[in-house]
Amino acid sequence: MDRQEALVQAAYELIAEHGFEGLRTRDVAAKVGVNIATLHYYFPTKEKLIRGVVGYAMGRFRTTLQPSGSPGEQLRAHFAGIRRLARTDPELFVVMGELAMRGRRDRGIAAIVRDVDIVWEKTLTALLRHAAKEGAIANPAKPDELAALIVTTLKGLFMLSGDSRDPKAIDRQLHALERLIA
Repeated sequence: MDRQEALVQAAYELIAEHGFEGLRTRDVAAKVGVNIATLHYYFPTKEKLIRGVVGYAMGRFRTTLQPSGSPGEQLRAHFAGIRRLARTDPELFVVMGELAMRGRRDRGIAAIVRDVDIVWEKTLTALLRHAAKEGAIANPAKPDELAALIVTTLKGLFMLSGDSRDPKAIDRQLHALERLIA
């Protein structure tokens, strides 16, 4: 892992552990074993570091999207992948929840989160449209609105308290969402 990746990973872990309010660039640098000047060489601003964290987190979410298979299979794989992440990487839900909540008070972070949401919604819209054409799901009147609803629902899972983020609870909620779509 190169230094830039290590800094992003350290920031991700600190947000998961202490929340966004507990993220200090000096702590990120110390966790990686570099000085603050080195951190600023790679990330001149805290916002750029946060962009790195969001990019890392979204990379984890992209593992839930299969590039092959029928649209219905890809959609099912997306939900199965989110279930897997709830079990194997619960910190991801904490970090994304922290960023979403912080975005309500910080325009820079709000813009980062909004950009991610737009890409996610567009991806889901296309997937839903194709899955409906193949008959894998009910034909949504407006796939873009259904995609927005799915993204909003899944983002809501990020903001649940620790007890509510139990993988079994998330599994039940995702099954309910899938039944609604089918």
